Amino acid sequence: MYVVVGLGNPGKQYERTRHNVGFDVIDSLAKEYGISVSKIKHKALIGEGRVGNEKVLLVKPQTYMNLSGETLIDIYNYYKVDMENIIVVYDDIDLDVGKIRIRKKGSGGTHNGMRSITKCLGSNDFPRVRVGVSKPRPGQDLADFVLSRFRKEENDDVELGLEKAAKAIDVMIRENIDLAMNKYNG
Repeated sequence: MYVVVGLGNPGKQYERTRHNVGFDVIDSLAKEYGISVSKIKHKALIGEGRVGNEKVLLVKPQTYMNLSGETLIDIYNYYKVDMENIIVVYDDIDLDVGKIRIRKKGSGGTHNGMRSITKCLGSNDFPRVRVGVSKPRPGQDLADFVLSRFRKEENDDVELGLEKAAKAIDVMIRENIDLAMNKYNG
């Protein structure tokens, strides 16, 4: 079984913001796989389905970003899923809009949602897909920036990044993470 968790904040005011690209990738996967992500369980909106031969749980935590780990530890304890089958998707200010980066493991860095997850799970040993949202302009508040929507001229790049992230996750589930990294990192 695979658990794919997209990070974001619940509520209309956060839809389509930089911080919510994780939710946007989950929405793309849900559409692609015909999975309804509408059941409320584990402090999240979840949907269950199949991808190839694998059972997949798509997850959008409803705890707000900084408490994302509460959802994931609940799911981890309930489903007893292998750590390497948990895929977390989130925004990254160190990547340009439209770029993605896949890693097998690593620290949460400065991302509060990832810090919450690594703290609650007590581990960094799970794959992640980072979706580039670019950096704030000099002097711009980071929180204001990540909670902002993409500029018009970034829309094509962001759609490309969301599409690449969804395809990469598909490869991770159907094939393996190394193939996804070779194909989509770079």
